[in-house]
Amino acid sequence: MPSTSPWAPMRDRIFRILWLAQLGSNVGSWMQTVGAQWLLVEHSSSTALVAAVQTASLLPVMLFSLPAGVMADVLDRRRLLIYLQLVMAVVAGALAWLTAAGLTTPAVLLALTFLLGCGQAFVGPAWQAIQPELVPREQIPAAATLGSLTVNLARAVGPAVAGFLVAASGAALVFAINAVSFLFVVLAVAAWHRGPQPGGEHPERALAALRAGNRYMRNAPSPRRILLRAALFVIPGSALWALLPVVASSRLALSAGGYGVLLAALGIGAVIGAFTLSWLNSFLTSNRLLAASALVFAVGTLVLGETTNKAAVVVVMVPTGVAWLVSLSTLNSALQLSLPAWVRARALAVYLLVFMGGQAIGSLGWGALAAPLGLTTVLVIAAALLVLAAVSVRWLPLHALTGKLDRTTNANWPDPHLTYEPDLDSGPILVVKRYQVAPSDQAAFREAMDWVGLSRRRTGATRWGVFRDGDQEDTFVEVFEVASWQEHQDQRSIRLTGADSEFEQRANDLSSPAPTVEHLLPPQWHDE
Repeated sequence: MPSTSPWAPMRDRIFRILWLAQLGSNVGSWMQTVGAQWLLVEHSSSTALVAAVQTASLLPVMLFSLPAGVMADVLDRRRLLIYLQLVMAVVAGALAWLTAAGLTTPAVLLALTFLLGCGQAFVGPAWQAIQPELVPREQIPAAATLGSLTVNLARAVGPAVAGFLVAASGAALVFAINAVSFLFVVLAVAAWHRGPQPGGEHPERALAALRAGNRYMRNAPSPRRILLRAALFVIPGSALWALLPVVASSRLALSAGGYGVLLAALGIGAVIGAFTLSWLNSFLTSNRLLAASALVFAVGTLVLGETTNKAAVVVVMVPTGVAWLVSLSTLNSALQLSLPAWVRARALAVYLLVFMGGQAIGSLGWGALAAPLGLTTVLVIAAALLVLAAVSVRWLPLHALTGKLDRTTNANWPDPHLTYEPDLDSGPILVVKRYQVAPSDQAAFREAMDWVGLSRRRTGATRWGVFRDGDQEDTFVEVFEVASWQEHQDQRSIRLTGADSEFEQRANDLSSPAPTVEHLLPPQWHDE
């Protein structure tokens, strides 16, 4: 199996075990969603209340993704995943017991669904961030596709099984199966023995780590564009997921089993997408894939809103599922390849915040609009917005360098020569670097420093600027401020990547003689 094969990561035993555990957990989660939505369909005629199930499960991402990303970067991801899966098993078990006892009201159901969503919000960044630890860099796109496949394969299996189990035994059984699925993930993660991780001598503090993650994303053009493309697709795309159970029940007159078949058709399409994505990538760019996927998903949304032919809807849901997986895998793999290890979980948390939070807000909004406007009108509006998302790729494409820069750690800064060792908390720190650049090289130097500035801000600089020495015409002075000595130590040791070093080297090569560096520290006054 070549390393570029979409199935290459499955050769690794630990990846395979974790993938199967994730698949089982996702099956349980989809069974839970079907059980919860159908329980409300039977006890309420409110489209907004049914759509609120998806909102309750996804809204926690908006509230907790950022602290979850910090935890996944600062704490041991393996232990974090084990503890969180145990907590979710307890919550899902409680929901199963209450439902079996006839005590699950809509309020109780939404509250416990929200708690499970909180668990998923904290699991998501950690789970996404461990993928590059399991496979080599060239297999990251394949690993991202396989990760998306677990969600969509589960969608093909879980809803269909859940539909028949709910019809035969009630929702309590599917809630109990979901609880057991979390325990399988615990066993799988426990079997993974994580090796030593690169890092500074002193771990980042939570608040400083949160600020560093936000600063990185503000100064990373490629990841920011990926987030924009995700929002443009997922907000209108969430209309189909939010209103599918209502359409199945009220317009198509389907039972829980029939609703499961619709979700299974979407899942089957996603499986087809996983098999064909590598082939599609061979002749379509990422931007064209994103545009085509949005158009196909728009057609699926429009058909769902316009026709009452059950067979036609099932058939159209298959390519719609293909489009969903292609968009998810393209965006996720592009982001994974664009991120350095030190901030990966925090950046992925922002991605999950946009992607899943967009689904939560979208689901709530589409559900609320369905009552006054009608299902057909709302789905037509969503389809039109998906078409606009596809067209916007021409003006808002993924950047050309997305996923192509070297993001491996490359700490090549020399240790500063200091007369004393400052406290780690002392700050702010000013770093002053002087360049002498010939007039013929100054245009190239200015271009190189634009990249250096982004690099400095991503890795820790709170302020940065380049100045020209008024006394020496060819002398340029770069000045940047870092919040503390520990932050600067992390900047030099674990945050610099191969691409950052390349940007800086371009500027250094234009200076003759070589640039000099000074570190200006807070004064330590000595009382007489």
